[in-house]
Amino acid sequence: MTTESQDMQEQAAEEDRARLSEYGALRKGQTGELRLMSRSTYFREAALKNLFLLCAFVAVMGVLLIIAFVGVRGYPIFGLEGFFGFLAGREWNPTDEIFGILPLVYGSFVVMAGALVIGTPLAVGTAIFLSEIASPRIRSVVRPAVELLAGIPSVIYGFFGLMILRPIIGRLTDGLGFGAVTAWLILAIMIVPTIATLAEDALRSIPNGIREASYAMGATTWQTIRKVLVPAAGIGIIDAIILGMGRAIGETMAVLMVVGNAPIFPASVSDPIATLTTQIVMDMPYAAGDHRTALFGMAIVLFVISMFLVAMVRFLSRFQTRLDGR
Repeated sequence: MTTESQDMQEQAAEEDRARLSEYGALRKGQTGELRLMSRSTYFREAALKNLFLLCAFVAVMGVLLIIAFVGVRGYPIFGLEGFFGFLAGREWNPTDEIFGILPLVYGSFVVMAGALVIGTPLAVGTAIFLSEIASPRIRSVVRPAVELLAGIPSVIYGFFGLMILRPIIGRLTDGLGFGAVTAWLILAIMIVPTIATLAEDALRSIPNGIREASYAMGATTWQTIRKVLVPAAGIGIIDAIILGMGRAIGETMAVLMVVGNAPIFPASVSDPIATLTTQIVMDMPYAAGDHRTALFGMAIVLFVISMFLVAMVRFLSRFQTRLDGR
């Protein structure tokens, strides 16, 4: 072995020792050997582990307690009205002890669907602009503005819809302006931050080599976005849309202020309507007996819908993982 190679090996060994020392893995004693972890360090590590376990346990217990509380308070209505009688009942009239929530379920899905139709293209377009087109200077302005939308309280959105959008919709439809259309516009704005942020993350997770390969084949920026990037990030974008659905169907205060709160099947999208969340908020302060039980039953329905949406996201994420592993 030459002197030069020995010097290189010694230098490499010295770098390894310096690196280990930097991360605290090497502790030099009198003999220069590695020492076992001290007892105090061991107890600190164990305490942190148990602390994090406690945090996870509290989160899980919180979910279980909510499920138990809502389930115990709301389950009797299914025995009173019957499962299909409660879900498929076409009339909500607590005064006459009639608890059919189909108009409310219909209203919830109509409001959610309209908001997605309007808000999804806006949010995905924003994500594409921030990820692929905007310069760093423009991105530094647009991204905080989009994130600020998520921080605006729901009641502010409701005031905006009530005072600005509702009169405009009323003049266009020859009505009062309360109804699904006004709720669509408000919720479309509210779901933009959720969908845009997650969709942008999905687009940014695509390796740059895919973009460079597309450009090397002569594709333009638009062709690369439309035929390469969006399909590659498709499942991530779908995840974002599903979470946006959860945001829309669970919104209460802003929707309460603009939909009109009429638990009926509307003749048109400009007529007043009610949703599950708005009806719960409207009735809970004075409800009692079977009426209150029915409201908890509506909460169970909302909880099941939310769990279904989360399960869809988990399924798509696992499906994406399997595709990436192939």
